[in-house]
Amino acid sequence: MLIGDKLHEIRKAKKITLTELSEKSGVQLATLSRIENKKMTGTLESHLAIAKALRIELVELYNSMVREQKRVEVSGNSRNSEIFTPNEKSSFEILTKNVLSKQMMPSLIRIEDGGATQQEENSTNSEKFIFILEGTVEAIIDNKPFKLEKNNTLYFDSSLPHKFKNTGRGVVKMLCVATPVAL
Repeated sequence: MLIGDKLHEIRKAKKITLTELSEKSGVQLATLSRIENKKMTGTLESHLAIAKALRIELVELYNSMVREQKRVEVSGNSRNSEIFTPNEKSSFEILTKNVLSKQMMPSLIRIEDGGATQQEENSTNSEKFIFILEGTVEAIIDNKPFKLEKNNTLYFDSSLPHKFKNTGRGVVKMLCVATPVAL
């Protein structure tokens, strides 16, 4: 089952028209139609708005979705990866393609000397796993500091407010795996 099929099924069960759903969710009618007709999948932001308008949890919208049969993905270079730079001292590189069709999001976080990431607070039931590849970092989770060095790991509930500071010399590189996928 694809997200469009699931959306159609839930919407019909709740006896809501596409127009009503568009008005309640703020998602354009054309976008909703394209999602239901499998011409696009939408964004995580639109999925959240749709779930809220339908008064369901996001996971209910994603339940029973069949992912592409391709279960193995190999990437050889990072030239095609998406890199986000929220500030001049940190960046996030998504390490897989078609991340919104995945259950977890692997990324490489880089923090320059003296830099820090911006504070995040993800949705309920979200988790992150961090593996320090290089450098020394202070993870501040729910206002509690945790010192991490090369080869240390950290696993935490990412709905708690959190950020990372480079407390050493040189660039910090961290492998981050987040679930569910959130951009």
